[in-house]
Amino acid sequence: MPRSVVRAGAPRCHFCRLPPRWCICDSIPTVETGLHIDVLIHRAEQWKPSSTGKLVERTVQGARCHVFNCELDRRGDERLAATIPRDGRELWILHPLGEPIPDRRTAGEKPAGQVLLLDASWRQAGEMLRAVNGLGKRVCLPAMGPSRYWLRHHPKETHLSTAEALLGIFGSLGDATAAARFRLHFELHVYATLLSRGRRQLAEAYLESSPLQAALPEVLARLEGKRSGG
Repeated sequence: MPRSVVRAGAPRCHFCRLPPRWCICDSIPTVETGLHIDVLIHRAEQWKPSSTGKLVERTVQGARCHVFNCELDRRGDERLAATIPRDGRELWILHPLGEPIPDRRTAGEKPAGQVLLLDASWRQAGEMLRAVNGLGKRVCLPAMGPSRYWLRHHPKETHLSTAEALLGIFGSLGDATAAARFRLHFELHVYATLLSRGRRQLAEAYLESSPLQAALPEVLARLEGKRSGG
């Protein structure tokens, strides 16, 4: 297996957590949506470059990220109840054990309300769910295709990353504009991280079925170390 081309302790961008050579900040405009989005991220995830919870926070306007404190929040600490719910917004907590999200793709309704995403491993997400139980209504996504999150191994190919879960929410609520732009953010995140790990062949395979080639040719050329048109 190819080794990472990034040495331990090498400088990284403070925002995208990638080395400057593969920094993707400012490559795509941020995502605008009427939906209020919060991410509860496990402490073990918050500094990982591969985290898609942090991707949501930095690319979606108004998104907030809350770090789950294992020692406090597993006991139902009031901190989460005081910081997560937003006044006047119905809170949906995304989890596979929830009720189906109403499909509004043909209803003409603009997305509203608030969604809480849990960013952690499947085991950790169960613990986090217990800590926020009662803050809102649990909802789940309709069946989606195989995950495009090629940075980690999934127990099942239908298990989705936090970012892909948000894409499913945008789709169910009919926010096609937000979904299209956020998909570019997500796919660019995966592609650039693969390159930073020295997985060039896998990165090229990823592009074969990605909208990035048509949408962001100049960004890809920069990441690949090529001159545009050269």
